Order: sequence, then structure tokens, then C-alpha cells
Amino acid sequence: MHVLILGAGGHGRAVCEAAWDAGFAPRGFLDARAPLPPMLGLPVLGDEAAHDGGPLLIALGGNRLRLEAAARLGCPLPVLLHPSVVRARSAELAEGAVVMPRAVLGALARIGRLALVNTGAIIEHDVVLEEGAHVAPGAVLCGGVRVGARAVVGAGAVVAPNLSIGADAVVGPGATVRADVPAGAVLAGAPARSLPRGV
Repeated sequence: MHVLILGAGGHGRAVCEAAWDAGFAPRGFLDARAPLPPMLGLPVLGDEAAHDGGPLLIALGGNRLRLEAAARLGCPLPVLLHPSVVRARSAELAEGAVVMPRAVLGALARIGRLALVNTGAIIEHDVVLEEGAHVAPGAVLCGGVRVGARAVVGAGAVVAPNLSIGADAVVGPGATVRADVPAGAVLAGAPARSLPRGV
């Protein structure tokens, strides 16, 4: 499938490499900072105005940015599932979901619209990621965890079974979460403790 990639930053380049591995044919990048030199041998064609309505991989690191871009552009959003992902047959992925190399999707896991499962993350059985959520590299979500819309689970964090991470919450890198996380909260540490927003 021929696609454009929205975002020519580091995440965009990683998505491009994953797209090649998954059999996509990226045609180039779109980026608000255009004009930019070619990335990975592909042209940066302009900003969103250069989008021709075709399929788009939205490679913006900000959760809210991905959702807002999709709402503005209203185009097909293919699922990107790297071929090295270990995926249970019953795992479900909504439009625009991106699952990067060596991730694991367990039985009955549900990956929401424009959610991002980054490199090496483990999404165990019955986990739900709501739209725009991001599970960073190496994070582990044990069985039955629910991650709210636009929430972030940081690199290497571990979330104990059957917990809920509220919408827009941020779990810091390496945190160990042993209790439900309220919407909008920021947590860090092992065990995870609440921090003031913006830290």
C-alpha cells in the first residue's frame, strides 16, 4: 500500500522504517516545518496542505496531536503492525494503530484508534488501550489493564494487573504502578507516586 507519513521527526523516521518492513510503500513525508531535506531517501513534500487524501500514517509523538490531525484530514488510517510483533489471534487493532518492532499483544488485547505501542512493549491479555494512548518502549501492561484516551505509559514502566490508567494521565519511565491512576495524574517512581502536573 502506498502511504504518506505525517511527521518527519524521529518518530516519523521510525514509523517509516517499520512501514517498509511491514510491506507498505511510503511515498514521502508531510511536516509543518517544510521545506526540509529528504528523510531516509524520501521527499518531504510539504505540510498538511500537500496531502492528497490518500492513506496516511500519522507519526506524531504527541497523543492529542495524532487525534487532532486525523480529525482535520479525514483520510484512511491504516494499521501499522511490524512483522516482528507477537500478536494473539484474538487481539484487535483499530484504525491508525501503530505497533512497533518486538511488541507483544496478548489474548483479547484491544488497541484503540491511533494508539501507539512502541518498541518491545508488552500488552498482556485483556488489556484495553483507548484512542490515542501511548505505551512507550519496554513498558509492561499486565493482564486486564485499561489505559485511558491520550494517556502515556513511559519507557520501562510496569503496570500491575487489572488497574486503570485514567485519560490524559502520564506514568513516568521506569515507574511501578500498583494502584489505579486518576485521569490527568502524573506518576513516577517505584512504587509510583503522584507528581505535580508539568514535572
